[in-house]
Amino acid sequence: MAQPQTLRRVQRSTRGKRIALVVGGTLLTLFLALQGVALALPRTNPPVVAEPAWDSPQTRELFMRACGDCHSNQTNWRWYTYVAPAAFLAYRDVIEGRQKCNVSEWGSGGEAKCDESVEQIREGKMPPWFYLPLHPEANLSAQEKDQLIRGLLATFGEGGGERERRGEPGTRPGEDESGEEGARTSPLALRLA
Repeated sequence: MAQPQTLRRVQRSTRGKRIALVVGGTLLTLFLALQGVALALPRTNPPVVAEPAWDSPQTRELFMRACGDCHSNQTNWRWYTYVAPAAFLAYRDVIEGRQKCNVSEWGSGGEAKCDESVEQIREGKMPPWFYLPLHPEANLSAQEKDQLIRGLLATFGEGGGERERRGEPGTRPGEDESGEEGARTSPLALRLA
C-alpha cells in the first residue's frame, strides 16, 4: 500500500519540475527577446548645435551634472542602459527629456520648455527620484540646488528660450545676423532666433 503513495509523490515532483522548467524557459526566452530589442535601441548623441548663454560656468556644470544626461546631446549611456528593461526606461527618459528641454539645440527648438526647469527643481521633481541612486553626482546639496536655480533663472529668464545663443552674442529676435533691424520676421523665426 505504501507503493502508490510514493509513486504519486514522484509524479507530483516530476510535474512540478516540468512546470518550473517550462515557466523558466519561457521567461528566459522573453528576456532574451527583450534584450535583443534593447540592444537595437539607437543610443545616439547628436552634435551640439548651440547652447544657451550660460550666466556662469558653474551653472552649466551644475546643470550638466544633474540634468545633462536627459536634457542635452551629451548623454552618458551607462552599462545598464543596454540591459532590458532598464534600457527601455532610460531611452524613453532621454528622448522625452530632449524633446522638452535640450540645451544642446538652443535656438533650434531645444529650449521649448526649459523655463519650466526651475519650478521642476524647486518642487523636487527633477532630477527624478529613480535617477539619483545610480547617479549620485546628480544629488545636489541645498546650496548647489539654490545656485543652480538662480543660474537657470539668469540663463533661461522667465520665458525659457528668449536668451541669446552662445556663439551669437548680441543677436536678438527681430534682428538679422548683421545686427540690423530688417523686415519683421515670422513668429516661428523669432522663436528659433
